[in-house]
Amino acid sequence: MSILVIAEHDNASLKGATLNAVAAAAAIGGDVHVLVAGNNAGAAAQAAAAVAGVAKVLHADGAALGEGLAENVTAQVLALASGYSHIVFPATSNGKNIAPRVAAKLDVAQITDVTKVVSADTFERPIYAGSAIATVQTADAVKVLTVRTTAFDPAAATGGAAAVESVAAVADTGKTTFVSRELAKNDRPELTAAKIVVSGGRALGSAEQFNAVMGPLADKLGAALGASRAAVDAGYAPNDLQVGQTGKIVAPQLYVAAGISGAIQHWAGMKDSKVIVAINKDPEAPIFSMADYGLVADLFTAVPELTAAL
Repeated sequence: MSILVIAEHDNASLKGATLNAVAAAAAIGGDVHVLVAGNNAGAAAQAAAAVAGVAKVLHADGAALGEGLAENVTAQVLALASGYSHIVFPATSNGKNIAPRVAAKLDVAQITDVTKVVSADTFERPIYAGSAIATVQTADAVKVLTVRTTAFDPAAATGGAAAVESVAAVADTGKTTFVSRELAKNDRPELTAAKIVVSGGRALGSAEQFNAVMGPLADKLGAALGASRAAVDAGYAPNDLQVGQTGKIVAPQLYVAAGISGAIQHWAGMKDSKVIVAINKDPEAPIFSMADYGLVADLFTAVPELTAAL
């Protein structure tokens, strides 16, 4: 039994989600192979070869794969799929974009957001915004999975010595064209990989107050900055900061929620945090039933005082 993990990378280095996906694949059992599909991505392929537990790296290098367009990467995965019992993607934006296409082309069911491997054909995944866990068994010949990265400790980035094998890169499908990419520049840690996350809610009232109150606390703690869906919908914070069922799933060592009521949508995105601290002036806010530590106070007073005390 061989398992193919689809690596996420920037052509120069692996992204952390790949390490979590490798760990999930290792839990299934069998040989773990990693596909690095890109353009001039030799450095990423070598990084994948060094990951502990990886038996082989398949390196597909071609101009059509350079920007990670879903149609082209799907074609590359399908060209290799017949040799594998499982195809594993991280449950990131890219993984969620490509995995359904692969599953549809293979005429199999996709198992989404796997949080636990029970056996080679049985997996656990959250349903109803994480309020229940479903155990799913599949008899499909090829099992296509996306794995929730916060549920699996990352494989060690070093210690492996896998062989790197070049495979033929697919031609451009011609279905989509890369136009441009605008990257948000941020000196803070990446949200889904941060050990500390500081999030603000709608109670902050404006984008200016969101940045003025929450930004200094995040900087003092060396934390990533997050936001509730309500804050994002109100325009206080950009979409890429949203934590929740329809945003990003985080599991930091410390999660600080200020002015967040604790709706189930938000809870689904941060419930695996090791320590949760809530600051809210409403003593009846649901967030307090979820928090390890709660402070009933006006965030405009409490957060600056906390920042000054650190």
